[in-house]
Amino acid sequence: MSDFARQQADFQRGILDGDDTVLAEILDGPREKRDVLFGVYRHAYGSRLVEAMRNDHELLHLYIGDEMFDEMAHAYVRACPSTHSNLRWFSQGLPEFLRSTAPYADHAVLSDLAALEKALNDAFDAADGKTVDLTDMAGFAPEVWSGLRFEPHPSASRLDLATNAAAIWLALKNDETPPDAAGLEQPARLLIWRQDVTPMFRELPPEEAMMWDEAANGIPFGVLCEMLATYDDPDSAAGRGAGYLHGWITAGLLTTVSVGS
Repeated sequence: MSDFARQQADFQRGILDGDDTVLAEILDGPREKRDVLFGVYRHAYGSRLVEAMRNDHELLHLYIGDEMFDEMAHAYVRACPSTHSNLRWFSQGLPEFLRSTAPYADHAVLSDLAALEKALNDAFDAADGKTVDLTDMAGFAPEVWSGLRFEPHPSASRLDLATNAAAIWLALKNDETPPDAAGLEQPARLLIWRQDVTPMFRELPPEEAMMWDEAANGIPFGVLCEMLATYDDPDSAAGRGAGYLHGWITAGLLTTVSVGS
């Protein structure tokens, strides 16, 4: 390894890991010692990561305020060193960090808010894909409908929240006073996707959430309707299934419909 490459590696370890080996390569300044001078770079690096987290989690930042957010973000920077060259991916682990790290783990709404913002960011950045149109469905004969299988759009994902974080997010987004944080007796089952260029979400009733999850796993329409029959009136199961399917198509949630075996 050349001296320059070694110095670069020492410098990087000094920034990322707090290794002081690089200080031997730095001269004291006329006014400040070398550790103070190098500390400027360390601080700037951490501050840039925190700034990226603010951009990715704008409403979580708004919800908890500058001081608490910066304290939390710097704790995340220390616990989860960046492994990506693209800042966009640095805060991907924030929901799990908040879920498992004191004192944030005592406030489940924080990890839920972070998870919702992460999902919306991921939907925005997801790959493009064609969307199924209602006219496409007209090409399938009635006798093959029971075998139809559906592929979600690349931007579509599901998220279950244990708190009213979705209501808090919506209030903050609309510049309204958010409700007090509260746990839910049943999880809020969210479907997140990108419509045109706008990431969005809506809460699903339990029956539709089950159908979406199973459809996303490749279960054909006929079996989905049989599963719906266990939720409510069996005689209307096929109609309910067709209604959910209609909503998914009009929202641009499906990229492929095919006849399976």
